[in-house]
Amino acid sequence: MNEEQKKKNINFSIGTTAAIVTGMGLIAGLAQGNYTKTGLITSLLVFAIADNISDSLGLHIYKESEGVSRRETRIFTYGNYIARLFLSATFILIVLLFSSYLAFIISFLWGTILLAILSYFIAKKKKTSPPLEIIWHLMIALMVVLGSRFLGNLILKI
Repeated sequence: MNEEQKKKNINFSIGTTAAIVTGMGLIAGLAQGNYTKTGLITSLLVFAIADNISDSLGLHIYKESEGVSRRETRIFTYGNYIARLFLSATFILIVLLFSSYLAFIISFLWGTILLAILSYFIAKKKKTSPPLEIIWHLMIALMVVLGSRFLGNLILKI
């Protein structure tokens, strides 16, 4: 695999990781107490569209600053946006189909599976230990989920 292919794989993982961890965090923080299903879906949709466009623009500008061709920059930007939008849609579907508490559990499991798969492939490409890479990435995601859950509870109490 050449350097350019490695960069494309790393760039793809930026967007997908953000979509997975943010989806898990939003559901963990908002799928409790007084938050309605509509409010949670609205939050996920805002993330899926506004944050996704913002993130894709930031990555697009970064690619331009690296001197990457316009064609490659556009392909990367659209690919990042579509991948994030698709993954965000899976979390929205989970919230649509299940009660808040079950959506929290299922989204946590879904996100964990996705991150583990992504981490496995990253470890293979880096020629490092897949279990260590998976554990490290899942620990960080767990911190986001627990922090979001804590913040959601704190806001409910206030």
